[in-house]
Amino acid sequence: MPRVLPRIGLAVAIVAIVGVLAAMVIGVGGILSQGGVASDNPFAGKTLFVDPASKAATAAAEEKKAGDEGDAAVFTRIAEVPTAIWLTPEKHPIDDVGGYASKLVDEAAKLKATPVFVVYGIPNRDCGNQSAGGLSNDDYPVWVKEIADSLEGSDSVIILEPDALALADECDNVDERLVQVGDSVDTLVAAGLTVYIDAGHSNWGPAAEMADLLNRAGVERARGFSTNVSNYNTTDREQYYANSISALTNGAHYVIDTGRNGAGSNGEWCNPPGRALGATPEPAKSGSAQDATLWVKPPGESDGECNGGPAAGEWWNENALELAKNAGW
Repeated sequence: MPRVLPRIGLAVAIVAIVGVLAAMVIGVGGILSQGGVASDNPFAGKTLFVDPASKAATAAAEEKKAGDEGDAAVFTRIAEVPTAIWLTPEKHPIDDVGGYASKLVDEAAKLKATPVFVVYGIPNRDCGNQSAGGLSNDDYPVWVKEIADSLEGSDSVIILEPDALALADECDNVDERLVQVGDSVDTLVAAGLTVYIDAGHSNWGPAAEMADLLNRAGVERARGFSTNVSNYNTTDREQYYANSISALTNGAHYVIDTGRNGAGSNGEWCNPPGRALGATPEPAKSGSAQDATLWVKPPGESDGECNGGPAAGEWWNENALELAKNAGW
């Protein structure tokens, strides 16, 4: 998952416009208000889907059954916030991921809600680190195509391969990654889906370097890019970084993960202590390259076996409670 690398240099370009967050969230998990939002914003006037089987919801049910009403209430409140659903080949392989995604789309359609998915199965994922895994070079495009086919005709949003471009140099497979990401963009966009290619975060490297990777990966064929996925940087810092990238990618739009950035970053990427839940999802006002803030990495799920955490992606009661407490929930 995202980490801080000693590669930060001088930004080549700085844009003057900093996206201003607006539009109220109606309820904790509800409708993204359209007031002041550009009509072409894919989040304008949309209700984001809440997965009733999320790990937070499961944890809430378990705590309630055990008689711990206090913890159950906290986990229920987290579970009520629309959060991205991660598609991984380890949990949903070829011949299974399509059915799983289709079921969620059907549930969302009944609620007239828009689901947000994270596609996270690229070969040599995370360079073999905490979130190691992914598919073979041959199987990966087949898996992505199954996802695209299952979501075709829906208004689903895709966050494509967190860390893949930001880690490409470290994984020593830049050219291969660019082809894999670009081909996935084409497959998913052809199905009518809104796609954001992940662009790391503001502590990772210069905006100009990421903009170059995004351009080479075909960001102009996607809606844009995502930042701060699974990281903790403040929203204003990410806006500055993302606006710099946007200026170098022909005005590409972007979304920011705010699920765990309420207290900003302490420089650590793997289960850092003292963090807090961030602002709940909402669209950005018109006049900005920013489309929305989202909860992409589910709060309460571990970054990996560090700072006392379980394996990456596993639910961690103590972490969820700390994030909520520090956010004043």
